[in-house]
This record gives sequence, structure tokens and C-alpha cells, in this order.
Amino acid sequence: MANQKRHTDMSGKLNNQFSRMAQAVASWTGHPVSFLLACAVVVVWIVTGPMFDYSDTWQLVINTGTTIVTFLMVFLIQNTQNRDVLTVQLKLSELVLAMKGAEDRFAAIEDLTDEELQELHDECKQRAAQTLNHIEQRREPAPANAAATTNVTGGNKARMAAARAKSERKSAAANT
Repeated sequence: MANQKRHTDMSGKLNNQFSRMAQAVASWTGHPVSFLLACAVVVVWIVTGPMFDYSDTWQLVINTGTTIVTFLMVFLIQNTQNRDVLTVQLKLSELVLAMKGAEDRFAAIEDLTDEELQELHDECKQRAAQTLNHIEQRREPAPANAAATTNVTGGNKARMAAARAKSERKSAAANT
């Protein structure tokens, strides 16, 4: 039991050290000076081409160097991206939980399956269409008589039905 706790502590410490190092390297490599340094390396490589008769070894130096740097940067970038996505998700979750009237289920939306996300997306689209129709109703001028009221209400009902039908068609197409 103590051995497992020590392993967990060491793993957590290693993760923290790697994360700090990845953040520092990502910050440094994203700096304009780093880009200029990389350009200088390429220029030096190009200038030394005639001295090495543009040999296979001369070409291998730049190819090997860029391949190694690219390979290592993939892991550093993925680490920083994972961390950034998690921090943004946590901030958004906190905002959702703090908003009065917001649905708490949106705070943990990243844990849903693709099907559940699609259902929630369809539901949100339907709510958005209803809100849009409500806004359009409020913007339209008040009708002068009862016949005009029937036409306006009928037009909005037709638009809502069309929006619902369109949403259902998209949902059916996504599920096939």
C-alpha cells in the first residue's frame, strides 16, 4: 500500500515537472526571438551548402534536426493544449454553475457521448428557433384588426413548423 502511494506521488511529481517544462518551452518557442533563431539556423545551413558541396550529409543535418524538433514538439504542444482546454472547460463550467437560470447539465457537457451531444445540440437549436420566433413576434407591429392578428400568428406558426421540420430532417440525417 505504501509502495503504491509512493508510486502515485512520484507520478504526480513527474507530471507536474513535465507540465511546467512543457509550458516554459511552449512559451519560449512561441516567442518571435525563437522564430528568428530558427530562421538564422536555416540561413546558416543554406550558406554552408557550397562548403560541403551540397552533400548528402549536409542535407541529412537539416532533415534530421527538423525531424527531431518536430517529433518532440508534438508532445509538448499536445500537453499544453490538453492543459489549456481543461482550464477553459473549468472556467466555462464555473460560469454555467454560477449563472442563475442556467442548466447545470451544461457544466459537465464534455463527458457526454456523441449521441447525447447531438441530442442536446438539436434541443438547443429548437430552443433558439423558438426564441427567434418570439423575438420576431415582438418586433412586428401590432395588427390593426383581428384578421391581421390571425395572419401574423399563422405566419409565425408556419415559420416555427418549418424550423422544426428542418431541425428534424437534419437530426434524422445525422442519425443515419
